[in-house]
Amino acid sequence: MLKIGDKMPTFEVVNQDGEKVTSADLIGKKTIIYFYPKDNTSGCTAEACNLRDNYAALTAKGYNVVGVSKDSAASHRKFIDKYELPFTLLSDTSTEMLQAFGAWGEKKFCGKTCVGTLRRTFIFDEQGTLTEIIEKVDTKNHAAQILG
Repeated sequence: MLKIGDKMPTFEVVNQDGEKVTSADLIGKKTIIYFYPKDNTSGCTAEACNLRDNYAALTAKGYNVVGVSKDSAASHRKFIDKYELPFTLLSDTSTEMLQAFGAWGEKKFCGKTCVGTLRRTFIFDEQGTLTEIIEKVDTKNHAAQILG
């Protein structure tokens, strides 16, 4: 798991349009990278819509918002279109990025232990240095946790 002060892990994935995105593309601006389990599920939709509804406040503070899950680029495109999301979603079908950030591991789901995406948010400064980690994400009030 990443710690405050760590540099952004190196990655190369695709966005909702199938375009390659790398960690180097995100250096130079403050970046919020939020990991979520699955497009079009209740908690993930609530989180994405809360960030959408507060997008102007986030960008006014200089933040670039990026969501990541292991869903396909096509799934991300449908999710963005359905909820009019103004930010990029990255597809990590291999889970390499999820693992590099410490957002993949054991979790309890419906009373069972399984391995999957851990809902976590990482905030980086313009140099790609980790400044904050949010491990207990409030899906309905996530922007307030970030701006708080």
